[in-house]
Amino acid sequence: MATIKDVARLAGVGLGTASRAINGSGPVSPATLERVQKAIEELGFRPSHAARALLSGSSKMIGVYIPALSGTFFTPILQIIDTELRAAGLHMVVAFGVGLGDARRQAIEGIEFLIERGCDGLVVMTSALDEDDLAVAGSRLSRLVALNHNFATIPDQCFTVDHVLGGRLAARTLLDNGHRDIALLTGPMQLEDSVARIDGFLAELAAASIDTAAMWRREGDFSPASGWAAAQALVASGRKPTALFCANDEMAVGALSHFQEAGIRVPQDLSVLAYDDTPSAEYAAPRLTSVRMPWRQMTLNGINALLKLCYGLERPVERDFPVTVTMRASVANLRS
Repeated sequence: MATIKDVARLAGVGLGTASRAINGSGPVSPATLERVQKAIEELGFRPSHAARALLSGSSKMIGVYIPALSGTFFTPILQIIDTELRAAGLHMVVAFGVGLGDARRQAIEGIEFLIERGCDGLVVMTSALDEDDLAVAGSRLSRLVALNHNFATIPDQCFTVDHVLGGRLAARTLLDNGHRDIALLTGPMQLEDSVARIDGFLAELAAASIDTAAMWRREGDFSPASGWAAAQALVASGRKPTALFCANDEMAVGALSHFQEAGIRVPQDLSVLAYDDTPSAEYAAPRLTSVRMPWRQMTLNGINALLKLCYGLERPVERDFPVTVTMRASVANLRS
């Protein structure tokens, strides 16, 4: 494999001149640049990423940590990040939760992995870390952005959405459609964003004089399997609410599948309201009414902020991300 020394020798220039020509890091005459380019073509030379990083002091890589590489929630977010980074001439390195430890330990090890790979900056999307855990980022802390989570020590580097408002909008959607006997499938209640959406949901119902303590309620893990299991448990309980709120789309899809198998029609017999408004909501059967979280806007603004922190790129950064409800076919209006 040809090296930069081979290129310099064939072009008849010094090693430093060849390096400047290859990396565009300094003045090189047009004639010299032409000789270097001709040598590169003749030798089939491909500069190593590690060598370029050593010369420039930048790896041109951004590390991204997510808790799981599965489902329809994280994939679109990764696609947004990758598209934006590539457009800026950068690359994405992804770490996700694996190993024997709990979610917190997995997140710490994931961040350590990304730092060891020489990533210039970090995107962290997890609720498992606390303020003290940020120390693992070391010198990269000033070049880290958090998505869907708030850290008090780096507030300007955090980009999240209003999950309390999302929960309130979910409840208001059901109330406005005449539903008062409502079942609830939560996500993991040790996660900050999961707690926030449920707090908002229950507060809105309580304001409408609904006894939230008497509601049928089950905790899931955001997976379709837990949605299926919850729907199965609801049917077995003999309770017949008019609506079920699922705290994410994937659990709602799992619930829909069991209801279909059990002969329960949605929304004729039971309405189902979801949360997140991912592609799985749009293409479910029936198509799911879902609280729309502005994940794209949140992610784009987080990346814009990180590009400024890492490379001084001037990008617009906004922090107000509107939450809405996308009405589809899974919620019946009992008042019509």
